[in-house]
Amino acid sequence: MPEALPEALVTTEDFSLVALFLRADLIVQAVMAILALASVWSLAVAIDRFFSISGAKSRAKKFEQAFWAGQPMEDLTDRVTDKPAEAMARVFSAGAREWRESRRGAAGDDTNRAIVERATQMMDVAVNRETQRMETGLSTLAIIASSTPFIGLFGTVIGIMNSFRNIAAQGETNLTVVAPGIAEALFATALGLFAAIPALIFYNKFSADVSAFSDRLTNFAQEVSARLSKRLNERRDV
Repeated sequence: MPEALPEALVTTEDFSLVALFLRADLIVQAVMAILALASVWSLAVAIDRFFSISGAKSRAKKFEQAFWAGQPMEDLTDRVTDKPAEAMARVFSAGAREWRESRRGAAGDDTNRAIVERATQMMDVAVNRETQRMETGLSTLAIIASSTPFIGLFGTVIGIMNSFRNIAAQGETNLTVVAPGIAEALFATALGLFAAIPALIFYNKFSADVSAFSDRLTNFAQEVSARLSKRLNERRDV
């Protein structure tokens, strides 16, 4: 028969996640609660950004198809309201509104160029505004990704300190004395990583998506400027 383990090495402690949380002291429990909340918060932000960016891409694709369908600028301008719901339409509306208001009474090459320049500037402002709007929540993901490992490390330090207190109080170093505090410490570390890693992935992914969509809006604004310039030249040649 195999030899039985010494009684000092036998432990009946419950090491389930719930038990580790309930057995931890108030500071470690607060750390664990903060990390769990941060994880849920980052997931909520990620879901919101996913649907927001995906919807913006889908609507932008439809608007681009209408833009390149060969419709006159006047028809597109009439179809776009003053406060459109999609980002690309808002960029177009900013330029079209400036073009519509400025082209009346325009004469000469300098005036035509000034109209296009003002429309382009308005669209650039709209692109920056839409980019900032789509970046909403990304700073939260960045904060969670950068701070939660250190919050978890703080909980780890407290857990290890508790283990040393137990050793000093009981004068023993067996697993029964050391294991609970070490387990709490490692659990806090794991929670910190569990909150930080997804937040970092979400931040990098959505930052890349927003950057790509901002470039897409910028290219679209340049295309609109080219069509506005061409339209004004056609009106001048008539």
